[in-house]
Amino acid sequence: MVILSSSSSSQSLMLQISQTILEEEAREAKREKIRHMEENCPSISIPGTMPDLQELCRKIHKQIDLLDEERYDMENKVNKSDKEIDDLRMKVQDLKGKFKKPALKRVRMSADDMLAALLGSKHKVSMDLRANLKQVKKEVKEEEKQTGDWRKNIEDKAGMGGRKKMFEGEV
Repeated sequence: MVILSSSSSSQSLMLQISQTILEEEAREAKREKIRHMEENCPSISIPGTMPDLQELCRKIHKQIDLLDEERYDMENKVNKSDKEIDDLRMKVQDLKGKFKKPALKRVRMSADDMLAALLGSKHKVSMDLRANLKQVKKEVKEEEKQTGDWRKNIEDKAGMGGRKKMFEGEV
């Protein structure tokens, strides 16, 4: 209970301090506005003659046009920066959200190239992977020796003479 009461009193104290700071900022903004108006908007003395009054109107219109151009330029800058902020915000959301890993390309590398890429200039020994393979001697089967080359049999049986031999052999 005591902790709650002390935290609530500290919260109310913080609220009072922040309220006084906000009030002071509002007063400062009002003073700044008055100072700006005094600098940029001098008091107008309205002339009594018609040509002087027309000249004053032209001067005021010229100032209005200049200020309108400045306002337009400022609006464009603000809109452009807002758009950039929105684009960056979208990029951040995209990066935080679904992030797909890019598909990796297959690269054919020999063992020597791989070691050179990993170790850099330290790698000087070339690896011949086939040198360490076991040599196997092929044993020729007896059946293959007797039948001979299958290509010769095909050549003998090719054409009409071969067919005749094939039929004669069956009879």
